[in-house]
Amino acid sequence: MKPSPFEYHRPESLEEALGMLARDPDESKVLAGGQSLVPMMNFRLASPTRLIDINRVPDLEGMSVSGDRLRVAARTRHIDVQRNELPGPLGELLREAAGHVGHLPIRTRGTFGGSIAHCDAASEWCQVAALLDAEMTVVSASRGERTIQAADFFQSIFTTSLELDEILVAVTLPVLGETWVTGIAEFARRAGDFGIVTATTALNIVEGVVAEARISLGGVHEIPFRSEAAETVLAGQAFTPELVVAAAEAAADEVDPPSDVHGDADYRRDLVRALLPRAVRSGMGAT
Repeated sequence: MKPSPFEYHRPESLEEALGMLARDPDESKVLAGGQSLVPMMNFRLASPTRLIDINRVPDLEGMSVSGDRLRVAARTRHIDVQRNELPGPLGELLREAAGHVGHLPIRTRGTFGGSIAHCDAASEWCQVAALLDAEMTVVSASRGERTIQAADFFQSIFTTSLELDEILVAVTLPVLGETWVTGIAEFARRAGDFGIVTATTALNIVEGVVAEARISLGGVHEIPFRSEAAETVLAGQAFTPELVVAAAEAAADEVDPPSDVHGDADYRRDLVRALLPRAVRSGMGAT
């Protein structure tokens, strides 16, 4: 398959890119890694008339810590997130999650921000963003910069609150203290595929008690799903394996998953029951 004809632009600055986008936002697409956009164009599921390649725009790559926040610039490649040297639970979660992203060629070219802006509910980075209440920094030529909370950013499958004339430039995440335990567990038909169901967890365990719990599930809803039921079961309770199993059961009862060729709703609920405890155990160094 080949894409429909399109114009190709390669701006040298963010201001130039925003100006190009503002001239025809309805028919333009921003290109960074292209690991989702280019296949969609080849199958003519997307037919933009203008591509704006931001790979020459400076200051859109890299990770940096300021205070208690980690800033991940939007064009940071998956492989660079996987190779991060950030100490503590957040660095470990990012390294582990990145290992589930596609295959090495995809991780080498694809971008952290591009994955989040694409908003596939099975995306590992979308789940991490939802799990940790990430903040998205977006910019437009006419309105300048604004920050969007993860809960407001993800709206439905492949749909975010990013306006057509805006570019996502950075995502910030909280730097988790040493009392946090993070983990991710994913079930896919083949290595490199998106997970049929994925569980991502972050528990703040203080003196044996779960002071705060965050549970995000992928593959059970059209956007990353924060399980309030599981978080409620866990929060304020003494941490035990039995408690985690009870939280997994609550999460499975709470979700209303889709049915498709990969598995029906009951199958996905069973995967939630299996994967949520596995994610917690992985964070604790157990299998």
